[in-house]
Amino acid sequence: MACHSHHYWPDVTLDAVTAYWHDAAQMADSKWDKIFGEKIPAFQRGIASTLQLPDPAQIALAPNTHELIYRLLSAFDLSQPLRILTTDGEFYSFARQLLRLEELPTVDVVRVPTEPFATLPQRFEQELQSGEYQLAYASQVFFDSGVAFPGLLDLAARKPDTTEMVIDGYHGFFARPTDLSAIADKVFYTAGAYKYLGAGEGMCFMSIPRGCQLRPLNTGWFAEMAELENRTAGVGFGNDWLRFAGATMDYSPLYKALAVFELYAQEGITVGSIHDYVLQNQRRFLSAMDAAQHPLLNRDTLIAHDLENGHGHFFTFRCGSAENAENLQAELRKKNVLCDRRQQLLRLGFALYHPADETFERLFQ
Repeated sequence: MACHSHHYWPDVTLDAVTAYWHDAAQMADSKWDKIFGEKIPAFQRGIASTLQLPDPAQIALAPNTHELIYRLLSAFDLSQPLRILTTDGEFYSFARQLLRLEELPTVDVVRVPTEPFATLPQRFEQELQSGEYQLAYASQVFFDSGVAFPGLLDLAARKPDTTEMVIDGYHGFFARPTDLSAIADKVFYTAGAYKYLGAGEGMCFMSIPRGCQLRPLNTGWFAEMAELENRTAGVGFGNDWLRFAGATMDYSPLYKALAVFELYAQEGITVGSIHDYVLQNQRRFLSAMDAAQHPLLNRDTLIAHDLENGHGHFFTFRCGSAENAENLQAELRKKNVLCDRRQQLLRLGFALYHPADETFERLFQ
């Protein structure tokens, strides 16, 4: 039940890695023609279809989301004042980067508390609409609780034009049905294949609003492949995803992700059907939990806002202390239940590969 951390890979990914090896070994440098001409566009189409994005060419790729986010941050002039709006529930990578940036005298960060979740949209939007921020950043589903940010997409649609906005979709992508069509040209949306797509680490993406004219300071040689705005002087940038391109990377994760997309298409598996399936398992888990009256795994310790409509694919429990969480994790491991924890928080995840008749009673015994 740690699928929210490392999703198991479908078997087809093994053949995909082998195919990448053969392409690289046989084609050498000419493999880039196939990767950029066939494989990347196919992956971009898969992402665009999943998220209802209108232009697949606006989906930038990188080995991890941190590289993409830092490339976006590098487009701001840090010699000038930079105000960033975010929450106190963002993943470690971004949270750590902000702490480092705050050491600069020009950077000011405001963190809106995620709880109470019911009033988060109003509190966040009040700050956002002040127009005082150059950048806003919030998670679609919070990594520490599994709670989905209520009404985030609607809120993003109303953001000021003067504020760039990023939605961290890592725990929403391929878990919760997501339609970005109305805000495709308003926000940057970032996620990856490591979690719910089940294609492993090393293949992440960020959607870029059409018309974006930001010029990242952090830029790599892949960006030279674009049709440049200005070829005669200075550093030019193209108008598609290559504006945010980096440099050489391993593309075996790309082949794996494509294999998973193809498998799900063949089997008729959609994000909607996955979400419905997981929701059924979560309901059975909650029923077993309610009957068990466990001292640590119960409704009072479960962090939630709207379990039916506003939650991700894992549950988080407050265990009172890091020691309690560690002991409970060890007890569950003895029952062959794998889960993870973050300090006092214990996380239990649900996935497509859990049996439809999965029983959860033994977790609470």
